[in-house]
Amino acid sequence: MNLAATPTARLFLALWPSASVREQLAAHVSQCQWPAGARVYAPDDWHLTLHFIGAVPRERLPQLLHDLHAPLVPFHLSLDQAEAWPQGLAVLTPRDVPPALIALHEQLRQRLLAHGLPVEERTFRPHVTLARRATGAQAPASPLAVHWPVQGYALVESTPQGPARYRLLWRHGE
Repeated sequence: MNLAATPTARLFLALWPSASVREQLAAHVSQCQWPAGARVYAPDDWHLTLHFIGAVPRERLPQLLHDLHAPLVPFHLSLDQAEAWPQGLAVLTPRDVPPALIALHEQLRQRLLAHGLPVEERTFRPHVTLARRATGAQAPASPLAVHWPVQGYALVESTPQGPARYRLLWRHGE
């Protein structure tokens, strides 16, 4: 198959925050001190990536939408650690990763592998990216914990153009 001639979608699986979780993230972001030139993400772009899939032929989407359902036991995620990662990333991570999140990540990994889709081999480090080019950013002295009741996940398309960076194709469990 000539992938260059086949219409594709650039996909990933993610936890997609509700409006109340976005409000908590916004409260945290507003208390940070950002260096000049920092690129703080828009609230509509905040998410926690479970698996980056990459370019997939659009003709495969109906089957993926059907097969990516993984059982999900709702759980609570607390994003309570502000971290500076390499290349100037400012992220918010959980101090303790819930076992249910690890289980969901692995179940989805198995479903992707069953479809012959790539999965990252590096260790899963759940996080929400808040900003790029943020070297020197200072989190609030007492970071606000973001309390995220997780009841589902989403299949998302990265959109290279248009006003929105991401388009939710499907939500499971919410």
